[in-house]
Amino acid sequence: MSLYTERMNRVRENLSEKGLAHTVISDLSSIYYLTGRMVYHVGERLLALYVPVQGRAVMYVNELFPIEPSDDFDIVYHKDGDVATKDMARDLPGGKLGVDKFWQCQFLIQLTEQRPDIVGVNGSFAVDEARMRKDQAEKEAMRRASRINDQVFERIPSLIREGMTEIELGAQIGALFEKMGDPKAGASIPLVCFGANAAEPHHGNDQTVLKPGDAIIVDGGQCSFGYCSDMTRTYFFGSVSEEQKKVYDIVCEANRLARAAVKPGVTFAQVDAAARDYITAQGYGPYFTHRTGHGIGMTGHEYPFVCSDNDMPLESGMTFTIEPGIYLPGKFGVRIEDVVMVSGEGCETLNACSKKLTVI
Repeated sequence: MSLYTERMNRVRENLSEKGLAHTVISDLSSIYYLTGRMVYHVGERLLALYVPVQGRAVMYVNELFPIEPSDDFDIVYHKDGDVATKDMARDLPGGKLGVDKFWQCQFLIQLTEQRPDIVGVNGSFAVDEARMRKDQAEKEAMRRASRINDQVFERIPSLIREGMTEIELGAQIGALFEKMGDPKAGASIPLVCFGANAAEPHHGNDQTVLKPGDAIIVDGGQCSFGYCSDMTRTYFFGSVSEEQKKVYDIVCEANRLARAAVKPGVTFAQVDAAARDYITAQGYGPYFTHRTGHGIGMTGHEYPFVCSDNDMPLESGMTFTIEPGIYLPGKFGVRIEDVVMVSGEGCETLNACSKKLTVI
């Protein structure tokens, strides 16, 4: 049995457990995960993998994207100018149809207009729950991606100089990813935040100029050779104030506590609480404004999420980020992020890049 057959069967098992007879998968990374067939961009055109619990899977695809045949699925092509879902409307049975969260609504609307007996329901769980547990090859791919990220981040302090802009630093780091990482992935531009901009968790790089006393947040990674890395480090330029040092130490400890909480059977909510409760106890609870982490694998953000309402227990092979932060509006922010993998007994931190407070 091939790797892709095994993965497809996992999706079928997940569907069967939830009483759903079939689903449509449109996410390109999930299609690659299940078939080994990669299409990098489909735009407004249809590409959908139909997976029934019983029977053969079918790839419905515009002829612009030739797909290599497979023993695991059939291929049905349509042309530009066709009603894209006409073949699906002809072939699919009625009743509840799982649809992943990425399928463009135009296609579901078009399908149900032709087939009012089809009712779309959320079917994302079937692939999400298959992908969230990494096999041995995927684990090593995740380690490799994080090693590349470490190598890039180790060079970041040497790039930083007074008077440079966020855009300039981001471009230089992107060039390092292009040089040191997956050549097919190209430059991967990180989030770069100087000074007060670091109080905005997802600030977009701009022409803000670096000056002494600024905190610097760099959040980046690359999808290298099919699997992604992600890491955030916070630096200080020229000097660090007592308040900045205090906040940095709190966030660093929250990161450690959350990683220490990771082991099979613990819930994602408990991992979130390990970081959040500590930050709250130190008086900065209102300034930790986001979840503690997100799943990561073939894409940078994926299921499941490390948040207060997720009572799913951790299992060996899950990979996700731990990234607590404190953001003081108008002043500065600190975030420290690592990718972790649940092991048989605890937690493997995939990033080795130092978290020691660094003044450049």
